[in-house]
Amino acid sequence: MRIRPSRPLVVDTLIALVETGVALLLGREAAAQGWPALDLPAHVLVVMANLPVALRSRAPVAVFAFVHLVFAGYVTLGYWPVVSSFGLLLTVYTVAALCPARVSVPCAVVTGALWIYAGTVTAHESMASVVSQALAWPAVLWRFGIVARRSTELARRLHREQEERARRKVADERGRIARELHDVVAHHMSVISVQAGLARFVFDSDRDTARTALDTIDATGKEALEELRRMLKVLRAADDGAPAAPMPGLARLDEMVERIRAGGVPVALRVEGAPRPLAPGLELCAYRVVQEALTNVLKHAPGASTEVTLTYEPHQVTVSVTDDGEGVNLDRVRTGSGHGLIGMRERAKLYGGTISIGPQSDGGFAVRLTLPTSARAARQGDDATG
Repeated sequence: MRIRPSRPLVVDTLIALVETGVALLLGREAAAQGWPALDLPAHVLVVMANLPVALRSRAPVAVFAFVHLVFAGYVTLGYWPVVSSFGLLLTVYTVAALCPARVSVPCAVVTGALWIYAGTVTAHESMASVVSQALAWPAVLWRFGIVARRSTELARRLHREQEERARRKVADERGRIARELHDVVAHHMSVISVQAGLARFVFDSDRDTARTALDTIDATGKEALEELRRMLKVLRAADDGAPAAPMPGLARLDEMVERIRAGGVPVALRVEGAPRPLAPGLELCAYRVVQEALTNVLKHAPGASTEVTLTYEPHQVTVSVTDDGEGVNLDRVRTGSGHGLIGMRERAKLYGGTISIGPQSDGGFAVRLTLPTSARAARQGDDATG
């Protein structure tokens, strides 16, 4: 059984020295109380019964046994038991505070039995008084020790839980940063890659198309840098109190569609219902899901006709991205790795929404996200990402 010290050795040493000094001073009153005066052997036994408590936190059971053996020899010689009882009682408390009940309960019983033995060999007090003390003192000290043990365990458990919450918070924050970086970098780099390929292909034959592609690359690169700077400002806001710049929202879907359309994917945007302002977190969630879905179209189904539909309903908002790409690319339906599709699902879950991702029965691929627009759902999501 391993015992973890609960206090520094220097503290226990000071307690042992003070306790020994008090016991030696009390020993001077033995004759006045009708007991034999303490001689040299008695003083040695008093010291031996008190000084070892300096090691009680490191070896509670061993110190308990040694002190009790010394106390038994001390009272057998007929000296005043009270003088040498301080260390005895302190070891009972220490064992109860540091050891399990299967160890501390027998130790408390041993202390009570030894106290009764002291009463029988000295015969200076009535047995009724001796027995009551033998029952009361060990029981009270054992109880105090148990309370101290439980308090220590509770404090350690609370500390572990706080550390675990801190680790989870760090992991969640890393996941959020990873999702944001993936959404920003993957989307814009996909557009840049497609446009760079187009410019290289038509550079000699169609200078106007090549110039348009380069302009798109320039604009996309600048927008990527802008979003990265905006994201970093949001991440720093909690530390330095700087105001957080607004993240992309649904009002910028048309810009995204134009960028994808310039990459060679025919995309149409349709808005149904009356547009209304939503919580920033909800808008960012919907925007990122559309962004990831269009990026997947650009990478896995280039040239497929695609439609983005944004529907405002009384208590929810729905965005869907569908394409008519032929066949099913397994990379598009794999959900066990990467940040893309997993990120979509995590965003939807964060705001209490639902999302369906997969091939359509009549061909192509579809992503459909539904988000509740209640203040409670938005607040929960914003708190989790803030």
